[in-house]
Amino acid sequence: MDDLFRPPAATWHRLSPSYLKLKYLMIAITWPFLGAAVVVPLVLLDMSWWWAPLVAFLVLWAWRFLRAPRVFRRWGYAETDDDVYLTRGLLWRELTCVPYGRMQLVNVSSGPIERQFGLASVELVTSSTSGTIMIPGLARTDAVNLRDRLIERGELLQAGI
Repeated sequence: MDDLFRPPAATWHRLSPSYLKLKYLMIAITWPFLGAAVVVPLVLLDMSWWWAPLVAFLVLWAWRFLRAPRVFRRWGYAETDDDVYLTRGLLWRELTCVPYGRMQLVNVSSGPIERQFGLASVELVTSSTSGTIMIPGLARTDAVNLRDRLIERGELLQAGI
């Protein structure tokens, strides 16, 4: 990993492998509907070039499948004594540092599909202008443990939580 996106003296925690499976499923289910929304009207209107958007859609769909594991591997978070670091991004890399003193709220959420995969997301609401930091795709036990550690450290440092 590039030093620019590495936190000082911290161990990276990655997302659950189930999150990648969920992403593959969502790509497989939602993208055909998007493609059909474009191609079907062209076929019904008897446009002779309906195949061009279909080819473009198939290329984009394949690209999404190939890109998903690389995007998944770029997500990670690390905890230090004073801060939480989050890294993400494939083309535009990003490293976010959230001091415990800036955290206002820690929220854990899990939708119905996430629950089927045993996943949850942890959201850190901060007092900064960026507002919230989301860590998606954590195993449920990891999300609960992270939530509890963040609340404990926030209380220990007498932060906003």
